[in-house]
Amino acid sequence: MTVTTYDLAIPGSGPVSVTVDEQGGGRPFLLLHGGGGPQTVAGFAGLLATQGAARVVTPTHPGFGGTPRPDWLHSMRGLAALYRELLAKLGLDDVIVIGNSIGGWIAAELALLGTSRVSAVILVDAVGIEVDGHPVTDIFPLTPGELSRLSYHDPSAFGIDPSAMTEAQRAGMAANRAALKVYDGKPTGTDPTLRERLGSITVPALVLWGDSDQIADADYGRAYAAAIPGARFRLLPETGHLPQIETPGRLLQAVSDYADAVEAPAGPRNLHL
Repeated sequence: MTVTTYDLAIPGSGPVSVTVDEQGGGRPFLLLHGGGGPQTVAGFAGLLATQGAARVVTPTHPGFGGTPRPDWLHSMRGLAALYRELLAKLGLDDVIVIGNSIGGWIAAELALLGTSRVSAVILVDAVGIEVDGHPVTDIFPLTPGELSRLSYHDPSAFGIDPSAMTEAQRAGMAANRAALKVYDGKPTGTDPTLRERLGSITVPALVLWGDSDQIADADYGRAYAAAIPGARFRLLPETGHLPQIETPGRLLQAVSDYADAVEAPAGPRNLHL
């Protein structure tokens, strides 16, 4: 595993530094974390890298984990533009982008940019759209215990015990929440224009959803998939909002199945995870 800070520049905006974890070798995957921070995908990144021919690139969204964030970078579209520049910096092509929660939102925005470097997106319990009757839960007023109950099929096994946290962990959580507020822009965690814009996505898309997700329910996920032309929808049983933590084996198998099925621009490929 290698951790590198890259200095990038978004055309029309300005310079920004992004910290990136890179591991494994082979087919490239860009793995985008949700509002809980990069630690929520760290274990799955290692699993994806070690279980097959996969190069896993996991950036920390600027502002999360106490990393620096320029004032002008405050939107999911801005993060998508940043990761387009990161893929170019790394010279990566035929990339499958996996995003959980707001990471899925960013992945969708990245697909909408139309970069040829992305060959498919996998949206895992993504947020960002508005669906009548199926609101995204406002997490900011919730205690850690309340958030765990809504995030996991079995919160007793994966819940957070604030009393067991170190000061550094509490500080990191506070930094993550502060950054999430900046990028969300409002407590609903949605962009009213996104659902309609998803119809312009042209790369293959898979929408994966935990059947026990109470942050954004399964019907919300179905609406997400229906908005993307040709997207597939798949439920993960006994899983909540964070499959990469709660049922990583099921998530890995779903990713593997889809990666095998997606045809690379230069011809067929074979990925064994």
